[in-house]
Amino acid sequence: MDIKNPRSPLLIEMSMILSASVIRVRDGLPLSASTDYEQGTGMQECRKYFKMLSKKLAQLPDRCTLKTGHYNINFISSLGVSYMMLCTENYPNVLAFSFLDELQKEFITTYNMMKTNTAVRPYCFIEFDNFIQRTKQRYNNPRSLSTKISLSDMQTEIKLRPPYQISMCELGSANGVTSAFSVDYKGAGKISSAHQRLEPATLSGIVAFILSLLCGALNLIRGFHAIESLLQSDGEDFNYIVAFFLGTAACLYQCYLLVYYTGWRNVKSFLTFGLICLCNMYLYELRNLWQLFFHVTVGAFVTLQIWLRQAQGKAPDYDV
Repeated sequence: MDIKNPRSPLLIEMSMILSASVIRVRDGLPLSASTDYEQGTGMQECRKYFKMLSKKLAQLPDRCTLKTGHYNINFISSLGVSYMMLCTENYPNVLAFSFLDELQKEFITTYNMMKTNTAVRPYCFIEFDNFIQRTKQRYNNPRSLSTKISLSDMQTEIKLRPPYQISMCELGSANGVTSAFSVDYKGAGKISSAHQRLEPATLSGIVAFILSLLCGALNLIRGFHAIESLLQSDGEDFNYIVAFFLGTAACLYQCYLLVYYTGWRNVKSFLTFGLICLCNMYLYELRNLWQLFFHVTVGAFVTLQIWLRQAQGKAPDYDV
């Protein structure tokens, strides 16, 4: 599907970057963008594609290209922020992704994650446009670039891991009717709800993750001690060893559920908590009351954090 609007003959002939944007992945909030956006009819059409893509960033791979006919939209995503650019169809891929890589490095250096995660106003980092403009001018005049080594590295990286090509039928039409993304990425299967991103981790979620790891480590250490006692024929019950290692596996699986989205995630977390309770009931002879209370309480706390940290919802309709 090509853009059917008229386009400037000058833009067709020239190979150049036209605009760039910085967008938060989880909700599509525009953080910064080029302020000299072209106003041609073809460019206005591309803005619709920008807007549609910004709502789907959380469901897409971290490096993608959308070919819209006479223009390409490329983007990369990292640490919850996406860097998107529009260029003519004949602009070299290696230069396009090297440009995005420079934007990413500068943005990460200039703004910390706390600022980007807590931003509520669109374009609250619009001053970053100064860097976008300077970098865009450099990349629109490749002879002035002094990054031959970086370009060589980027070329190798693109060959080894090429950007995913988003087709227009996957994206839907630009008139507001979009289809759900269900795309294959380098044989990794379909990107569906099972691969959704979770909401940003909270302080309590991080504490829960650390405590769950601690409980898993304690179970693992006691399990090895139980094996040692069994080998020395001290009459250690083999079932105790099984209980310790099952407790370790349950704690580690809770950590996994806390970090990644899976189908039936809440049900799995409750079943895992049940397994932790059963293991500690069996080990009541080897642990005092405070130890049992600690392990069960941590399991309940982690289960609560898993339940509270849900998948990201639909992105607000920002005017990107």
